[in-house]
Amino acid sequence: MTNPEKNSSPPFSLTRFAWISIAAALITICLKLYAYWLTNSVGLLSDALESFVNLLTAIVALMALRISARPADEEFTFGYSKVEFFSSGFEGAMILVAAGGIAFTAVQRLLHPQPVEQIGLGLLISASASMVNLGVSRLLARVGKRYDSITLQADARHLMADVITTGGVIVGVGLVSVTRLVVLDPIVALLVAVNILFTGARLLRQSYHGLMDISLPDPDLAKIQEILKTYEAQGIKFHAIRSRSAAAQKFLSMHILVPGAWSVQHGHKIAEEIESEIRKEFSQIAIFTHVEPIEDPASYKDSQLEEE
Repeated sequence: MTNPEKNSSPPFSLTRFAWISIAAALITICLKLYAYWLTNSVGLLSDALESFVNLLTAIVALMALRISARPADEEFTFGYSKVEFFSSGFEGAMILVAAGGIAFTAVQRLLHPQPVEQIGLGLLISASASMVNLGVSRLLARVGKRYDSITLQADARHLMADVITTGGVIVGVGLVSVTRLVVLDPIVALLVAVNILFTGARLLRQSYHGLMDISLPDPDLAKIQEILKTYEAQGIKFHAIRSRSAAAQKFLSMHILVPGAWSVQHGHKIAEEIESEIRKEFSQIAIFTHVEPIEDPASYKDSQLEEE
């Protein structure tokens, strides 16, 4: 059965959620910088620096969502949805840059330790900022999944990583207060850098797969195969089934082999039925079918991808 909640097209612009992300980034930057100013903790500073990345990537996400919402035109006949992969890749790259900056700052503080002050108040403020990110992350994840927006999903994962990071920083800086070991502060910052390094790498990998026209996920392909099996029982065959995704937009092409004695009208009717069944499962999908006679040997020559 089709899940209308997931596959329905948004009746509004998704950019409003990018604006929410931008607002959340501005709030958390102010709170975390204030926490750093109170405590002089490089761990809290590293957390604040990551929020600057949140702001930058939220702005890029806003631009990507605006562009991807444009309808297809004569220049970009398949639409603009693929721009979301550029947004995801940029976000991953910025996270890697932030990780390098945090690591550099942490090493400097490790070599030249400094006392940490007013830890209790600073951690309380930092925890408040984390709650803002948690709420926005859950909202973006829910909306991104419902409307298949890779940009919102990437932003949601980034914010959730920020929440986890802040939690680790709070624990680490709290240990500094308990143990009086100021060396723990830069160590916490280094752990933050490592954590977001992996987050950035995952986003870059996701962007790479999208830009390289990776096929639809296995669960989606399995749904398509189930639909085709019902027609194979009628003596129809399929080959050259190829797919790719461009964020929320999906593409599928296939060759349909039918009895040669069928009329063009009958073969076309079957192709339309198959496309209709698939569209019931995937609302944002472009399907290209080619009907061929099942008895003609030439119909099978294009069943595999062309080789050099």
